[in-house]
Amino acid sequence: MARLRNFIACAAVMVMGVIGFARTGVANRAPADEVVWAAICPVVYAVDESAAERGFHYIFYGNAFFIDDEGYLLTAAHVLTDFQNGGQPQILLRLAEAPPRLVKIEVVATDTQHDVAILRAVSNPFKGRYQVAFLRLSATEMARGSAIVAAALRPGHMKDPHTFDAPLEDRSLADVVQFTEIALNKGQPKAELFLFNHEVIRGQSGAPILSRETGEVVGFVEGQWLHGIPLASARSPGDRGTTMGAGVPIRDALPLLEQEHVGWQTGTASK
Repeated sequence: MARLRNFIACAAVMVMGVIGFARTGVANRAPADEVVWAAICPVVYAVDESAAERGFHYIFYGNAFFIDDEGYLLTAAHVLTDFQNGGQPQILLRLAEAPPRLVKIEVVATDTQHDVAILRAVSNPFKGRYQVAFLRLSATEMARGSAIVAAALRPGHMKDPHTFDAPLEDRSLADVVQFTEIALNKGQPKAELFLFNHEVIRGQSGAPILSRETGEVVGFVEGQWLHGIPLASARSPGDRGTTMGAGVPIRDALPLLEQEHVGWQTGTASK
């Protein structure tokens, strides 16, 4: 289904690795950096059937992040576009004392109107020796001016990615500038996005966007916003220019999680 690329530049088809740490978390406190990086993983397609000196060669399609210890993840639905006609999606995960490993995932459900997809690792990595963590989701409404951070990983060798490559960590501090509505797919109803004053780098689609106050996930990266907005609307404390990123509010993912009976955690209670 055709997407409206003249409004949003999809931040996909990039390559990266992923690092991790032991799962932890305290209600109403921001997670440690190690936990954030351990919750994020790339959605990939393995090119090779056997490992070379630098591991398996692969193609990266976007970010995903764990939301519970049952192996469920969230991502942007458009990250999975190239898998619609076949191909086995996988995620790349680290082990404590071994090379990174590719783990098969299944697509549990998608909501293309809001660009939401639920994934699940076929073999639950939380029951193995993988260095993984999960992030808490926000159950409250965001406001204009909210302080956020988009966390993503990208590769050290972008043109020739392999599983043994060390990743580069991106932490993009920003503020929510405004909310807007747009039809993400032709012929579908409009969906709400929030714009933030930081440029999105290609490869960050599906990356979690966290509240800098609570550490909860308030959304995930949709892509770079290319449609013009009034200059006055783009100005806010800490503004870094008029280049906008676009995010999907996490509240748009909650109905799909409830429909599929997938649990998640907030800062106060499990869902």
